[in-house]
Amino acid sequence: MFGFKRQSSPALPIADAIARVAAGDMILIDVRDHSEVAQTGKARGALHIPLMRLPMMADPRHPDFDARLAGGKPIALYCASGARSGMAANILQKLGHADTHNLGGLQHWAAAGGAIER
Repeated sequence: MFGFKRQSSPALPIADAIARVAAGDMILIDVRDHSEVAQTGKARGALHIPLMRLPMMADPRHPDFDARLAGGKPIALYCASGARSGMAANILQKLGHADTHNLGGLQHWAAAGGAIER
């Protein structure tokens, strides 16, 4: 009615996301730009799909679809602050990926004990 944006699935504690990604039960996506990843690294196990590429790479009908996103696993997303990962969660939901979680920024991942790789 008011045009509010859909939100990602209920909040997932980052420690739970770290464990689920390590176990292979969840996909983790870094939606930051290439230059940001080059500067700070990324969370261990994360796919790097910049926000601007996500609509193509997450759409199974698009030729650039990333097959690692097939299979219906839950998806956790992060960026630098949580704003772009929130937009990414909305994009994924519109494409049929219902179980999405905005983890916030890379610093939240690191503060919860998540490893960073360069």
